[in-house]
Amino acid sequence: MILRRIFENVENGFYVDVGAHHPKRFSNTFYFYKKGWSGINIDAMPGSMSLFNKIRPRDINIEAAVSNEKEEVIFYIFNEVALNTFDSKLVLERTNNDYYVVKKQKIVTKELKEILWNILPKNKKIHFMSIDVEGFDLKVVQSNNWELFRPEYLLVEHYGSNINEIQNSDLYKFIIGKNYELYAKSVLTVFFKDKSNYLK
Repeated sequence: MILRRIFENVENGFYVDVGAHHPKRFSNTFYFYKKGWSGINIDAMPGSMSLFNKIRPRDINIEAAVSNEKEEVIFYIFNEVALNTFDSKLVLERTNNDYYVVKKQKIVTKELKEILWNILPKNKKIHFMSIDVEGFDLKVVQSNNWELFRPEYLLVEHYGSNINEIQNSDLYKFIIGKNYELYAKSVLTVFFKDKSNYLK
């Protein structure tokens, strides 16, 4: 609802969704796709982009794991794919009688700046970027070039229950250090706004 109000008068906008998961389910971008927007969807789940290519052919759909350095990591795939993660601590927290790991897969990561450099249309404005990668969010934001690829709004997943907890996190401090400011918070998502837009 927050994004819808911000961009209610914007047509043909552009988004980047890291940890896109599914073209419709739990998507921060599907509403805007239906509105006529387009963008880039990135997800590490093997085979995930076949459904994106079918349902959202106007988008650029990339199967990739994103981190702040190129490395081989273990991707933990749950019976509920929304819980998939690279974070072994999250695996322990989430495993119970209902949710459990069904597969482990080694994946070589890429940096976000490398992906965007290769596929983002030249001089394309990013209206918002959504990052939801289950424990790897800090590594994702660290992997971007914030001078070249700078969304107007940035959304990141955060499990902090209050503002003080969020403001004490390394993720918050990094983003604020890139000249963004805290704009809003929903249950699991923190919204940041690019302060440099005020000068434009």
